Amino acid sequence: MQRATSLERRVDAWAHRLLLGAPSSGIRAGLVEFTVFVVKQAWACIFGAALLVVIVAARLWYPDDAALARNDALTIAAVLIQVAMLVFRLESGRELWVIVLFHITGTAMELFKTDVGSWAYAADGFLRIGGVPLYSGFMYAAIGSYMVRVYRLFDLSFTRYPRRWMTAILAVAIYLNFFAHHWWWDARWVLLAGVVLLWLPTVMHARIWRRTIRLPLLAVFGGVAVFIYLAENIGTWAGAWAYPDQAEGWKPVSLSKLSSWFLLMIISVVLVAWVYPPQVPARLLRDSGDGALGVDEVRGHRAGIE
Repeated sequence: MQRATSLERRVDAWAHRLLLGAPSSGIRAGLVEFTVFVVKQAWACIFGAALLVVIVAARLWYPDDAALARNDALTIAAVLIQVAMLVFRLESGRELWVIVLFHITGTAMELFKTDVGSWAYAADGFLRIGGVPLYSGFMYAAIGSYMVRVYRLFDLSFTRYPRRWMTAILAVAIYLNFFAHHWWWDARWVLLAGVVLLWLPTVMHARIWRRTIRLPLLAVFGGVAVFIYLAENIGTWAGAWAYPDQAEGWKPVSLSKLSSWFLLMIISVVLVAWVYPPQVPARLLRDSGDGALGVDEVRGHRAGIE
């Protein structure tokens, strides 16, 4: 299990005391597990949710004639949220390095994409690089924050996870395609096929409270991409950025962006996997020690961390 922050350990101890008398079977037990699942997901999303709330609040209430440009106010707010995450022990220093890496890779892509006209930001404020306000990198960091936190909160483990060097090659190819497809063939469908081939056998084990659920990892990838797409619709409605077809007025983001978010999320998964190597479920290791599972099979499950 990944190490929880000090605040999370206190919250976890309080939650266990609260749920100590909860039933272990029946409808009420199912409702308890579902509630814990929702609360853990919300806790994992706290950075992105806070940033999205700030973006929407700025859209609704930030005065147009304020001395501080809205983009600069959003950047300062994003920095304060990140500082608060560390001060209140919602993130560890190790996780911060992952998030910084997301920030850098995301900002690099933002600079290129805005230059070629894929989307645009309001041209105001001083806290920006070219046409890219600095808060944009925090939107990518929010995805990284969710990934590392959900990995820890649900004590994630995997069976038949692909070898990490193979996932790294695919992630690099995906990242390069975000740039190269503007002047060369768009390889996204080939890359999507590569994702399916690599992760189709993989099953994710997520511990809720008493129960551990097993889900096909590709289905989880798809679900996360849909939620990011929904958040993107909120962000564009709030004026955080705009696509060319939204220049004359807001409209829902094209569904074609789902494939882009799916592929971008794969980059996120690979980055997190290098910091937190995918673990084999503890049950498999116990079974192998009892002779119930062959050593070769356990080695096969462990292959993904090599």
